[in-house]
Amino acid sequence: MEIETTRFGKVTIDTDKVITLTKGILGFPDSLRYVLIPHKPDSPFFWLQSVDRPDLAFVVIEPGQFFQDYVFDIDDETQAQLQLSDASDVTVLVIVTFARGTGEITANLLGPVVINTSKRIGCQMVLDPNRYPVRYPLSAELRRAQEGK
Repeated sequence: MEIETTRFGKVTIDTDKVITLTKGILGFPDSLRYVLIPHKPDSPFFWLQSVDRPDLAFVVIEPGQFFQDYVFDIDDETQAQLQLSDASDVTVLVIVTFARGTGEITANLLGPVVINTSKRIGCQMVLDPNRYPVRYPLSAELRRAQEGK
């Protein structure tokens, strides 16, 4: 299947790779189908590209690469929504933002996108705002990861 994107032009994707969200990402309730596109080889960044809106894409990372203590429970309702029966089917992504002007890179740890990889179903969860920030600085974590290579 071919999709049109603002950033990448026409992209051919495997329909088996489309992730369907049960609810849209906050602020984008009508965009429910996405595909993950690698930013570039060996990069921790991916693009969560909308299949239906060429202009809608989010930079995401798997938080476990940067935040070893980032753990949370998936409530029963969300597990049912995602048809989760095996924890090994779960992939967690967090949305990354790049501040214009300052160059600061932050990760939204408050609103992870949780995906059942075997069923290709996902949703954005909202966690405890007293425990997880919406803008956690990622710049220092990126430097540490690069130094560790």
